Amino acid sequence: MKLVTAIVRPEKFDSIRGALESYGVQGLTVSQASGYGRQRGHTEVYRGAEYTVDLLPKLRVEVLAANEWVSDIVDVLVSTANTGRAGDGKVWVTNVEEALRVRTGERGDSAL
Repeated sequence: MKLVTAIVRPEKFDSIRGALESYGVQGLTVSQASGYGRQRGHTEVYRGAEYTVDLLPKLRVEVLAANEWVSDIVDVLVSTANTGRAGDGKVWVTNVEEALRVRTGERGDSAL
């Protein structure tokens, strides 16, 4: 079992969610995040004053999946989140030793 984590642009979330649901993902976790990568933020002008935005708003999307689904889920995330511009995000996969469903006590893949 693996945890697939993606940091993506907020405006891409609806299409990512739809693509994951179409693929068959039944659950995901989303949280707000801020950060920067190679793009190092950007400058904006507000009421005539220029200022630098160092931390850009992002979303963190997490999907817990069985090993055989991971490659396809990563492909869906990458293809849907891609705009071709800097700041599209990152995707990484982490091993999960055990998962439990709190309501029923199921463990392992049956808890997904």
